Amino acid sequence: MATARVDAVDLETCLSACAAHSTKLVASLDRRRNALAEALRNFLATHAATVPATSGTSPLPLLRRPAKASASSAMLLGDALMDPLLAVGNKALECGYEDETKLALMVADTVLTQRKRSRAGWRLRARVLEAMGAESAAVAAFERYLELTEEDGFGVASKLAGLREGARLQAELVQRLAVGCPEAREFADGSATDSWAQGLELHARGAWDEARPLLIGTLLGQIAADAPVREIQQTVAHYLGLLREEAGVVGSGSAPMAGRAPAGPGDPSALAELTALTTLYAEQRRARMRGPVDDPTFGGVQWLTLGEFRNRIAGKSICLIANSQRVGDSSLGKEIDDYDLVVRFNSYRIDPVATGRRTDIHVSIHKHGFNWDQHVDTRLIFGGISGDWKHSLRNRLVPGAQTYLGDESLRWPVRGIGRLGRDVWPSIPTSGFNMLWLLDFLDVSPRLDLIGFDFYESGAYRLPAAMRMPITSVHEYTSEKAWVMERAQSVTDTRIRLR
Repeated sequence: MATARVDAVDLETCLSACAAHSTKLVASLDRRRNALAEALRNFLATHAATVPATSGTSPLPLLRRPAKASASSAMLLGDALMDPLLAVGNKALECGYEDETKLALMVADTVLTQRKRSRAGWRLRARVLEAMGAESAAVAAFERYLELTEEDGFGVASKLAGLREGARLQAELVQRLAVGCPEAREFADGSATDSWAQGLELHARGAWDEARPLLIGTLLGQIAADAPVREIQQTVAHYLGLLREEAGVVGSGSAPMAGRAPAGPGDPSALAELTALTTLYAEQRRARMRGPVDDPTFGGVQWLTLGEFRNRIAGKSICLIANSQRVGDSSLGKEIDDYDLVVRFNSYRIDPVATGRRTDIHVSIHKHGFNWDQHVDTRLIFGGISGDWKHSLRNRLVPGAQTYLGDESLRWPVRGIGRLGRDVWPSIPTSGFNMLWLLDFLDVSPRLDLIGFDFYESGAYRLPAAMRMPITSVHEYTSEKAWVMERAQSVTDTRIRLR
């Protein structure tokens, strides 16, 4: 089991592991592993391009473990390699397989070996440890990430609160089982496999009173050994299933054992205990998956459909403000604030002289929560996958920070409303393009201007915590720029007018 301590991994060892893993992914049929293979190729190619070419020096033998380098000769993790290496770690984690999860942990430890204050490194390590079921170590890594960041754009605080609440509820559940069956403790130190097998055998023979201490003792042993969370949850779920079966609960999947009266309807106390245990189990699962929600109505937010959004913007002048350095270097603030509606995106940054003060509509991808705590009239959250979008809303939306919130009809405009599939628009549309396409499609605004949209030619202008995030390569800015220019009525250095 991985621990909270970072294992020192030098860059050469990580390069060797990445190169070796890359050879395993040739001709894979798994979409996630193909994405990892591409990330590995990019990382290895970037490394090859940045290694100084010196005569008489052979390249790094990536397919075998290199000899231990001295501290002075160890390879340094430069800025050029940082983002490609983190991309490998993230893609490896997304695969969900044991080998790839181990690779993701090695990547995180490689980053943190040389950059002990890397927020991205700590967040990656925390996510990997959580996936491995090493929850206490994951909590420590998430805490370290929060210590190093000012803007919790990824909703880590909510995730951390969920893990802590889940652990508390799990401890309450286990304590309840232990108190109800004191004799279980004598089996906690034995072999978990043997105790569980004996318990199942006794249950099958109808000896529930003898089986129960063995089964609960197995769970207590797992807790003492700090077993992975998923293993503990599997044990609890199986035990509760047996308990439901023993009680003869409808829907448990089995009838009571022959020759015994069920404890169900005739034993209200047993059913009450079963209900309490099941509730604790469900709540700890829910807390770990979604985090706690203090206000399920999110401050009484009003959901907007496509038609209702159209009615709210009809007849109003609108400007869309890019997160570009061109805006940051400007003095357009007063002009921007003179529009009826000001639209800003993701991790926008406010400098009144340059950017203006107002934000009427905040548009954000669901994957991070930058500026979600800033009060706006309308917030539109975009996301391609419905389940992930709902999960992000539940965990990141700040009660009272918005009056109106776009519903699922506004979740992914280019794909969902426009029905533009990958055959027509192959790349993932940006938040800016999704919003611009939506406003162009609705066509109810007498004036529609883009301010500072140079498609990142001048660089990014974002919140400080977001400035280290790379300008992602999953979008195809050239196609979006061509689409805009085809519809432009006038173009200046800072403004593109579409209406």
